Amino acid sequence: MVIESLTNPFKAEEKPWTLILIGIIYSTLGAFLSLWIFREYASLVMIFLISFACVPLIYATIKFEEKKNFQILKESVLLKEHGKALSFMMFLFLGITISLTFWYLVFPPDISAQLFSVQTNTITNINNQVSGNAITSSTILARIFLNNFKVLLFCLLFSFIYGLGAIFILTWNASVIAAALGNFIRSHVSELVSAVGLLKVGAYLQVASLGFFRYAIHGFPEILAYFVGGLAGGIISIAVIRHDFNTPNFSRIVFDSADLIMVAIALLVFAAIIEVYITPVLF
Repeated sequence: MVIESLTNPFKAEEKPWTLILIGIIYSTLGAFLSLWIFREYASLVMIFLISFACVPLIYATIKFEEKKNFQILKESVLLKEHGKALSFMMFLFLGITISLTFWYLVFPPDISAQLFSVQTNTITNINNQVSGNAITSSTILARIFLNNFKVLLFCLLFSFIYGLGAIFILTWNASVIAAALGNFIRSHVSELVSAVGLLKVGAYLQVASLGFFRYAIHGFPEILAYFVGGLAGGIISIAVIRHDFNTPNFSRIVFDSADLIMVAIALLVFAAIIEVYITPVLF
């Protein structure tokens, strides 16, 4: 199909930054098609359409990574090879987030509200849970980690059961971040213009940069952890589909996936510490 021909794992690993453009194309198509055909349910249909567009690339990538278990014997080298796939997945996620944030800001408020209605409700519920309780930083840290760990488990299970299920969760996270970032920019631009008297374009750039770094500092390691978990579940899923569990090499696949899961958990701990103790200080 046309979307499948845009790139493949080999091209993506050689030039991972090109996946930003791919993410922008996929998400733009998903946003416009969902508004055009399924306007009433656009906020969820958009996620499905973007996820469907990513399926050929992610499936080919997981198959490619699973084969590396038979070609590379040293685990440290194997993890480094997996890093190539993870890097272009992060660029893909970045492209989707940038594109959806852009359309959130460009569309009229009523259309943005419809396109991101479910995401906005999710953000509101999260904010109410945090602001409605007087709790210590250690409790917040535990809560954030457990919530993120739950998402990681979903990525693992969805990837194992559905093969590519994690891409849906990650696309959903990209849309939530885009809605939060877009709302942050919109709400702060008017305040900045009236208080400082900056030009509108300059104000947008300043607030957009501030909003991006506010979420990126802890968001990137968090999303990377989900990709690592999704890759681990996907590798095992592909191995089972190929009946590799009947071979001696299956133990290597399980060991490799276990290492990826441990890396994902470590990244979640790191992201939670940054979100609780560093992000509030900087912003």
